[in-house]
Amino acid sequence: MATVRFIGVGEPKPRRVIKLPSWLPAYLQALPLTLILGGFLLLPILMISVVSFWDYDFAQMYPDFVTFNYTETLGSWVTWKTYLNTLKFAFIVWAITLFIGFWVAYFLAFHIRTSSMKMVLFLVCTVPFLTSNIIRMISWIPVLGRNGLINNTLVGAGIIPQPIEWLLYSDFAVVLAMVHLYTLFMVTPIFNTMMRIDRSLMEAARDAGASGWQTLTNVIIPLAKPGMAIGTIFVVTLVMADFSTVQVMSGGQSASVALMMKNQMSLLQYPAAAANAVVLLIIVLMMVAAILRVVDIRKEL
Repeated sequence: MATVRFIGVGEPKPRRVIKLPSWLPAYLQALPLTLILGGFLLLPILMISVVSFWDYDFAQMYPDFVTFNYTETLGSWVTWKTYLNTLKFAFIVWAITLFIGFWVAYFLAFHIRTSSMKMVLFLVCTVPFLTSNIIRMISWIPVLGRNGLINNTLVGAGIIPQPIEWLLYSDFAVVLAMVHLYTLFMVTPIFNTMMRIDRSLMEAARDAGASGWQTLTNVIIPLAKPGMAIGTIFVVTLVMADFSTVQVMSGGQSASVALMMKNQMSLLQYPAAAANAVVLLIIVLMMVAAILRVVDIRKEL
């Protein structure tokens, strides 16, 4: 006979358990970051790409699908010279910041004994960030100007007969200001990578008879490559997008892609500026992709 069970008044009823799909928790965890990246990164890029195909005149923009914004951008020799000038600034600033940043990080990581002193000296390097980029940039003007500190000192000491004109409002001034602004972006990732290097590897190299230079080139530099790659990405992208430094420190005598886009937006030529922005973004992404193919930075992220 079948047994019939009666549930009493005080006895709890059996609950129905709903089993969620195994993939749902992972997607829920990724949802906030997806919304942030989609709303603040992908959506603006998509809007800029759409606007780059619009038509415009001196007063307003017209939703359309035209390609002359790209043909004017890619078909003008002046535009190509501006892109080459921007790449020149990026390469020079990258080379100088990499050299300075590597040796500063090397000194902090391997020549300072205590961890507390390493952190103190590293924080000292961040002191300039307490002021804005504009203030740090224009602080070079009274130093490099015709009647500035350097020229007055050299002329007063009789080293030069007259002030040096190219110290300010030149490509030299632009590069100097950018190196001052962006060197810490190279120091930080390299220092972080060097702090993770196992010191026993260096001891093993010395025990094997390697000199200091051999230890540097065969142990430290290969292991510091991820930090150098991250610093390169930071510096190159910042230099390519900088327009204020080029405008102020060159005195309007040099050009960059970002400065060209700023001038186009001031003239209400937003679709043309958007086309330049898309081209610049593609160039930067190609440079970043080339760096990532050479160096694997996933262990640093």
